Amino acid sequence: MKNILLTLSASLLLFGCNCTKETVKTQPTSTQTPFVWESANVYFLLIDRFQNGNPDNDKIINRNKPTGVLRGFEGGDIRGVIQKLEEGYFTNLGINAIWMTPVVEQIHGSVDEGTGNTYGFHGYWTKDWTAVDPSYGTKEDLKELVEKAHAKGIRIMLDAVINHTGPVTELDPVYPSDWVRTSPKCTYQSYDTYINCTLVENLPDVKTESNANVALPPMLAEKWKKEGRYDQEVAELDAFFKKTGYPRAPKYYIMKWLSDYITDYGIDGYRVDTAKHTTEDVWADFKKVCDQAFGDFKKTNPSKVLDNNGFFTVGEVYGYNIGAKRQYDFGDKKVDYYANGFTGLINFDFRNEAKMNYEELFSKYANILQNDLKGNTVMNYVTSHDDGYPFDKKREKIFEAGTKLLLSPGISQVYYGDELARSLEIEGAQGDATLRSFMNWDDLKMDRIKNQLLMHYQLLGTFRKNHPAVGAGVHQLISQSPYVFSRTYKQGSFNDQIVVGLDLPKGPKEIAVGTIFANGAKVRDAYSNVSYVVENGKVTLDTNFTLVLLEKL
Repeated sequence: MKNILLTLSASLLLFGCNCTKETVKTQPTSTQTPFVWESANVYFLLIDRFQNGNPDNDKIINRNKPTGVLRGFEGGDIRGVIQKLEEGYFTNLGINAIWMTPVVEQIHGSVDEGTGNTYGFHGYWTKDWTAVDPSYGTKEDLKELVEKAHAKGIRIMLDAVINHTGPVTELDPVYPSDWVRTSPKCTYQSYDTYINCTLVENLPDVKTESNANVALPPMLAEKWKKEGRYDQEVAELDAFFKKTGYPRAPKYYIMKWLSDYITDYGIDGYRVDTAKHTTEDVWADFKKVCDQAFGDFKKTNPSKVLDNNGFFTVGEVYGYNIGAKRQYDFGDKKVDYYANGFTGLINFDFRNEAKMNYEELFSKYANILQNDLKGNTVMNYVTSHDDGYPFDKKREKIFEAGTKLLLSPGISQVYYGDELARSLEIEGAQGDATLRSFMNWDDLKMDRIKNQLLMHYQLLGTFRKNHPAVGAGVHQLISQSPYVFSRTYKQGSFNDQIVVGLDLPKGPKEIAVGTIFANGAKVRDAYSNVSYVVENGKVTLDTNFTLVLLEKL
């Protein structure tokens, strides 16, 4: 797969292709094709590192101390995401859900983690859950993004942090002691020592185990009064607690604030940060709050309802892998997070299991998802924002990585820059900073291989988007050599069937289609964009590619 040549024509490959515009056309999705979260193609981006759409907000907050390499704000914003959405970048990639790092207002100060000053560019250091950070943009920008994404059939998933606030700095006082604990530091030796503690030094831990009534933090009250919205925020809190009957405990304040992004903007899902660092009942309650908010949004905005899908939640239970099925083992306790608010969990071992051969990988995942995890799913990735051991850190297997990710059962999570082989080794950057460089858009102007890689992701991603069978279907081996398999998926009257061949010879080849396509059926190879007729249970092709993606016409 490494040396594969891609489409669309010899001239495109010779001269390169700036594929940031909707110039790459593939088979349109049938209007009858349902969106299925279990087969979603998710694009995960750090807002600050993707695209600078509005330079005017780069210095809107004074976060100007010298920082360690890649540990300050770089200028990316929601407006930049909108620009790429309008250009058709996500559509061409076959993306049908965008997950963005938290949009909420971050601490204004910096901390020195031993690598120089660091600001909360990544979004996980909350100052105020009720505000969009000005460096990312405005609430109007977020509203526009969701509406324009939905118009293209793309869902928006935000990132929810309930476990902790941002660090304490000279500009960011600690929340009250009935809201957070500042010690002890977690030792990760047992269930309790993952939860009733701070993840790291100076990261105050929200007392999510508490059901005691607490007052609004004084710093938030003071901030809202200065911003002229104190009365409105308090009135909304009063209404929320009256409606739900929840105590005024810290976790429920935060749940209310996060659910506002559902009722106000119609976001479609949350990725939940540090899920195993609270008791699991927190997430069961969070899902109830989100479901209610999503229902309220649909009732209030019937014209904006995309389909009958419920609100989606995927949890970051760090270290969970699909092989554990429904249980995460703390050593002294096992927890089923699927039974506590989550539709899906991030699969942290895919980047290791991607070293397996295709059939071993695909059949294992399909078997677990069709049996033990039926009705739930996992989100697979080859690279991520805080995993220092990705599948291909040196970017030496870039085509193979894309093929395995996008054709594996489960949800595919494309980390920004996977499709352009953005470097994961940045000189001078330490820790997870090296995984978070600014998007390498300029490479499209000069690097032929990266243009080819982008087209590879576009073709595979569009095929996945058009066919829920890829991620959510039943997997069946047709032939080991040449390697050919089928996937089938049925939902109501919708019936989706595909045949895929990998590691095939270039030039002439025959692909057995099993019982998937009848003799005389017209099929199309979505990779080469050439149509064929099934004869004697086979399709005879002559392409310069080593993979085939067959769909019925």
